[in-house]
Amino acid sequence: MRRRPGGNITGIAFLSTELGPKRLGLMKELVPAAERYAALVNPANPATHSIVADLRAAAAAIGKPIDFFMATNAREIDAAFAKIVSSGAQALVVGGSSLFPVRRVQIATLAAHNRLPAIYYDRATVEVGGLMSYGANIPEATRQAGVYVGRILKGEKPADLPVVQAAKFDFVINLQTARTLGLTVPPSLLAQADEVIE
Repeated sequence: MRRRPGGNITGIAFLSTELGPKRLGLMKELVPAAERYAALVNPANPATHSIVADLRAAAAAIGKPIDFFMATNAREIDAAFAKIVSSGAQALVVGGSSLFPVRRVQIATLAAHNRLPAIYYDRATVEVGGLMSYGANIPEATRQAGVYVGRILKGEKPADLPVVQAAKFDFVINLQTARTLGLTVPPSLLAQADEVIE
């Protein structure tokens, strides 16, 4: 990422897609007996190729298979979950996509109904019953974006402002969902959490 964009745009990078390996590691810590992983991704997302490559490498590093399931709309999410369940996956990583937070209730409900532990990149899904999330702290990134707008309005050129990566990340666990799934969250994982939803 270039520190000086050299054009007329700048901004904040959320790093939602690059955190897949971290999410996979957190899921492995929660469900150490899982032998097969699944990932739900949106092929319409330009970052999907990177998400898949990063997760595939992370799964290979822990010696576990990971299968990828595609969805671009609500109907395809239903179909993907049916395939995920029939594949024998024991844990799910939901990839970054603007579609998935919009369909968060559907996805969290399907994961719970199928007793499938899942980790998301947005805390909003955990707030509606998802198990865990790890991703950029959106309020902090939004505040930083506001600072940039203020600097531009005061006369600074966008080309002179570096692109900034999100620096604060939130790890959220929904203990009620964990209990519903019959999971015991280890103390080491609870200690890492920024927030635990009871």
